[in-house]
Amino acid sequence: MPFDPQTPFNDLPLLPPSGELETRAVLKKAIAANKALAELKGAGELIPDQSLLIQTIGLQEAKLSSEIENIVTTNDELYRAFADQGQRTNPHTKEVLRYKDALWHGFKSIKQENRPLSTRLFEELFQIIKETSAGVRRTPGTKLANPAGEIIYTPPEGETVIRDKLANLERFIYDESDLDPLVKLAVMHYQFEAIHPFTDGNGRTGRIINILYLIETGLLDIPVLYLSRHIIDHKGAYYAGLRQITVEQAWEPWVLYMLDAIEQTARATRERILSIRDLMHEGIERVKRDAPKAYSKELLELLFRQPYCKIRFLEEAGIARRKTASQYLRALEQIGMLALVKAGREIYYLNTALLKLLIS
Repeated sequence: MPFDPQTPFNDLPLLPPSGELETRAVLKKAIAANKALAELKGAGELIPDQSLLIQTIGLQEAKLSSEIENIVTTNDELYRAFADQGQRTNPHTKEVLRYKDALWHGFKSIKQENRPLSTRLFEELFQIIKETSAGVRRTPGTKLANPAGEIIYTPPEGETVIRDKLANLERFIYDESDLDPLVKLAVMHYQFEAIHPFTDGNGRTGRIINILYLIETGLLDIPVLYLSRHIIDHKGAYYAGLRQITVEQAWEPWVLYMLDAIEQTARATRERILSIRDLMHEGIERVKRDAPKAYSKELLELLFRQPYCKIRFLEEAGIARRKTASQYLRALEQIGMLALVKAGREIYYLNTALLKLLIS
């Protein structure tokens, strides 16, 4: 039966897909993508405190992934709100911060608690992003439209149908086929988006699942590969690739798109990590030379965990009491490493070089 965008796609084929996935072009591209990913993993290991990368780069992904869903905030609002733990900010920025929380929850679940990628974990990610207790869709009526308002896709309906398809996705994730893991990731991402199990937040949840899968398979140690910037820059090809599978079961263009996204993003992220490392080394030497009384390894790491710093952060980290902490930050401002920013009664010290690097 031909695909009808107005009819719930309960006939969404189960995984694995029929036909050949690893064509000659796909295998060639997979080699390049795997190499770039391995180089990214190696670059991450050059940063002594890898939590720096999770926070700094992870917040950019939270912003961009949310932007795809028209949840828009500015870099300044986002990083300042992060420094304020989400207080005194707008609803869009709070939702972006919840994406970051969902990513961290997923990372801990996979890495520290050894939980599998499962429907239950997917629901938890969705619940954190949307701040809801709801789970898999139970009511009909979900339809996807293009910017002109034309219905282009109606996902499967019925909680049992949706859960059955998610169970099939789980089995595919953990089957013992010799399919290249990055090819499998491309298939997984399409299937999750096609199932569209939640009332909202499916794109963001799916992009977190991509990251968690790379960690689950050992291709990455920490969540630093984020595809949202690539998707924004190539949005037309992204949605065209998804639709080609739905309508024609044309997998090769989509898999090639995803492999290219992984390769390009891995290379760009590696360069960004190396730039953060170099910036940290420059900061260490600068503080040692120009403000030696303020120098400590712990303080420099704190200043690279997020662009906006407050006196309270130094107190909470046990680096210094309030008076001394204030003196340290003022000393770093005087040598030009930090910039003082006032917003109402709040005083922040901004690592301008780090912020510029993150948003470039």
